[in-house]
Amino acid sequence: MSKRVYIFDTTLRDGEQSPGISLNVHEKVEIAAQLERLGVDAIEAGFPVASKGDFEAVKAIAQRIRKPVIVGLARAVRGDIERAWEALKYAARPRIHTFIATSDIHMEYKLKMKPEEVLEQVRDAVSYAKSFCEDVEFSAEDGSRTRPDFLFKVIETAIEAGATTINIPDTVGYATPQEFGGLIASIIENVKGIGDVILSVHCHNDLGMAVSNSLAAIENGATQVECTVNGLGERAGNAALEEIVMALKTRKGFYGCDTGIETRELYRTSRLVSHLTGVHIQPNKAIIGANAFAHESGIHQHGMLSNRETYEIMTPESVGFRQSEMVLGKHSGRHAFEEKLRDMGYTHMDTEKINQAFTKFKDLADKKKFVTDRDIEALLSEKVIEVPTIYEIDYFHISSGNSTIATSTVRLKKDDMLIQEAACGDGPIDATFKAIERAAGLKINLKDFYLRAVTSGTDALGEVTVKISRNGDIYVGRGISTDVIEASAKGYVNAINKMLYETEME
Repeated sequence: MSKRVYIFDTTLRDGEQSPGISLNVHEKVEIAAQLERLGVDAIEAGFPVASKGDFEAVKAIAQRIRKPVIVGLARAVRGDIERAWEALKYAARPRIHTFIATSDIHMEYKLKMKPEEVLEQVRDAVSYAKSFCEDVEFSAEDGSRTRPDFLFKVIETAIEAGATTINIPDTVGYATPQEFGGLIASIIENVKGIGDVILSVHCHNDLGMAVSNSLAAIENGATQVECTVNGLGERAGNAALEEIVMALKTRKGFYGCDTGIETRELYRTSRLVSHLTGVHIQPNKAIIGANAFAHESGIHQHGMLSNRETYEIMTPESVGFRQSEMVLGKHSGRHAFEEKLRDMGYTHMDTEKINQAFTKFKDLADKKKFVTDRDIEALLSEKVIEVPTIYEIDYFHISSGNSTIATSTVRLKKDDMLIQEAACGDGPIDATFKAIERAAGLKINLKDFYLRAVTSGTDALGEVTVKISRNGDIYVGRGISTDVIEASAKGYVNAINKMLYETEME
């Protein structure tokens, strides 16, 4: 009989702590809805005490997402726990996740506490969380570097106080698979009551071993894995959800484990997270990279033509890639477009969203001879999350050349008012951004700019991701067009709208 491994997704908490990532409430709810479709067992929605935005995001997810357990993080202090419960109390299946550091180096230099004080705080925090919520998780931060005898005491204390899940983090990614697997085995052997709770692990990727360490833990008895989509997270990131899930599925005969994940949603989940965070996926990324199922070597191609299993240990379809495409054009009607959406797996769109997507499809079809699946994915992702439109591009004109100064004239629309400005710059995009800043009356700090072609050919859609900052906060904007200047302008204005919307919310 296969063992059940629970998938605990922390993309919206630990993943969002990646440098340069900032998601608003609407974006977090959209990702949470996709994680629900993916079939994760638990969603760590945020750290409610950290900010008003985090609190509102956890609350919104708790109110709208019903199937997975909704988790809120809290330090082992009563104020954090109370704030977490305020956000989580709307959830169908709430869980308070409280933590404290347990390694000697953390206790001495960060907490400045004695081991006995830490044990008392564990007891108080878990029992206090239990007074609000039946489902309580406790994490021993820096568990992999904690003295085993003290770690055993900490875990027993948490279980006695009412914890239902015990999590052992490799907080700084220091452990090796053999070492970490051995630690999990020793916990099962030495800790009283460990068989009555879920034993979880949370591995970071500082030495590139997060997935390996997580799988070693499963081999040695762990029943929950904490992970993130695309491996996002602080520093070098976390164990990648898609890699763990497909390792367990592809090598089921070895691990003897099942998850509740609908693997055909992996690709779509990965792309959604990438679009909204602005963190692009390397082409050779395992499972969901663009080259994950590409074969260029002649020897490989020959083997693939003979039998796909010669060089593919899993099918592209099993993770949501589509093997073949039916292209649409400007003569394609709404019925064909809706059939295409259903065929691509977009079965959760209401009539209004389909109408909006169809209008954008027809506009694009007028500019391109053929519209591919990847074009449609790009169009849909551009409109995944809406914020109130404060500014929108009404008109732009570029004058540029290799021996002239680039000049851009931009007209923005705000309510019923049109604002026109012009600016010079180092190239047409720089000039356009400066003209937009003048029209909006803002000084923008551009942190990052990324342009890629969605498909091949001279008529390819250009997808632009723009990151701007204000007071230390990052805002990500996206724009798509066959004209890269227009895509850039749309992305810049989208980021500005998000910044202004978030400022008003505060």
